[in-house]
Amino acid sequence: MLDVTGQDESNESVLREAFMAVRVQEWAEFVDECAKFDTEIAKEIRIEKFTLAELEEEEQSLDRLRRWYRDLKARDVLELPDAIGAEQRLKVCVEVLEEYAERVYRTLHGNPTAGLGRDASAGTGDE
Repeated sequence: MLDVTGQDESNESVLREAFMAVRVQEWAEFVDECAKFDTEIAKEIRIEKFTLAELEEEEQSLDRLRRWYRDLKARDVLELPDAIGAEQRLKVCVEVLEEYAERVYRTLHGNPTAGLGRDASAGTGDE
């Protein structure tokens, strides 16, 4: 463990602010990647690319985002508010992928329009 004490409070403040700035930047980058994930899913829906291969690729992308979130959260010793926003953003990505997966499975089973919307998963206990 490293114990850092500044020569005076202003040095400590500078160090703390620099550390916070880096963490805030990391959270912002994470949120940007979540937006790119959503954009990618929207593109696949627009072009109607409902394949298992594409779904698997998007699941891997979401897994990468989840790992990244855990790494960032582990370094977030200051418990910045940015982490809360990032957690919410990751939850949106999960929901977006779940909806895409529903479309993929409906398409593969020959009924691409049945059960569209959030009500299709109601009461399944998969939430």
